[in-house]
Amino acid sequence: MVLHFGKATSIFLKTMPWVAVRFAVGVGFALLAVLWFGLVLWILFGSIGVSGVIGLVLILLATVVFGGLVKLLHRYVLYLVTAGHIAVIAHVVETGEVPDNQLQFGKQQVSDRFVEASALFAVDQVIKTVLKQFNKAVASLGQLADFVPALRQLMGIVTQAIGLAASYIDQAILAHMFLHDEKETWTAARDGIVLYGKTWKPVLGSTLLIVLGMQGTMLAFVGGLAVLSGALGGFGTIVETVVWLVIGGFVAVGYFGLLSPWIKTVVITTYLVEADGESPDSETMDYIADRSSTFADVVSRAEKEGEPAPEPVDDVVEDEPGVGTPG
Repeated sequence: MVLHFGKATSIFLKTMPWVAVRFAVGVGFALLAVLWFGLVLWILFGSIGVSGVIGLVLILLATVVFGGLVKLLHRYVLYLVTAGHIAVIAHVVETGEVPDNQLQFGKQQVSDRFVEASALFAVDQVIKTVLKQFNKAVASLGQLADFVPALRQLMGIVTQAIGLAASYIDQAILAHMFLHDEKETWTAARDGIVLYGKTWKPVLGSTLLIVLGMQGTMLAFVGGLAVLSGALGGFGTIVETVVWLVIGGFVAVGYFGLLSPWIKTVVITTYLVEADGESPDSETMDYIADRSSTFADVVSRAEKEGEPAPEPVDDVVEDEPGVGTPG
C-alpha cells in the first residue's frame, strides 16, 4: 500500500484559504455550543435554580435541541464549505496548479454541479450508504471472529472505523464528480463508486490507518481528561463546567477546523492518484452491486440520465487485482 501523506499534506497547505474558512466555521460552531450550553446552565442553575432529575432532563432536552440545530447548519453550511474545498483539492491533484482565486473557483464548481445544498446532501448520503455496505462486505472480520473469539472486540473497533472511513471516502467520490463535469450527476457518482471498487484496498487502508490512529490518540486524550477531572473536583461545579466547555471548544475547533480537512485531503489524493488510468467497467459494477443493495439505486438513477453503462473490460485476467476481481 503506497501512502500519499506527503503529497496530500502539500496540497492541504496549498488550499489553506479553504482550510481557514473551514476553521472559521469550526470556531463558529464551537462558540455557538459554548454560548448555548453556557446560557442553559446559567438559566437552570443560576437563575431558576433547578437541580436533580429535573435539571438533568432539561439539560438533555437542550442537548437534543442543539443537536438538531447543528445538524441543520451542518447540512446547509458545512456541506457547501466542504464541497468547495473538495473541488479545489481535485483540481490541484489533477492539474498540479492552484486556481488563482480558489475560494471563488470552489464556490463556482459547487454551484455548477449542485443547484442547491439539498441536492448535494442527497447525493452524498446515498454514496455514503453504498460505501458503508461495500466496505463492511469486503473488509469484514466476522468469519475470523467465529474461530478466534479474541478478535470479536477487535472486529467491533475495525467495524466502527470502517463506518467512519466512509464519511471521508464519500468525499473522494465527490472529487471525481467535480473532475468529470461532462457527466450527469448520478452517472458521475456511479462511475466514481466503480473506480473506488477497483482501488478500495489502498484507499480504505490509508483511511483506516488514519482513523485507527486518531481513535488511539483520542483514548489517550480521554485518559488525560480523567486525570484533569479529578484535579478539578475541588474547585466547584461552575469552575469545572467552564473548564470542560473551553476544552470541548478547543477539541471541536482542532478536529473540525484542521484535522478533518487534512484527513479529507489525504483520502481524496490517495483515491485520485490510485484511480488515475483506471476506467469504470461492468464487472466491477456487478462486484459492487453484489455487496451493496443501495448501489442499485445509484445505477438506476444513472440510467435515467440516459448515459451508457460501463463496458466490460477486455481480456479479463482471473484474480488479477483491479481486473475481473476488483481490489
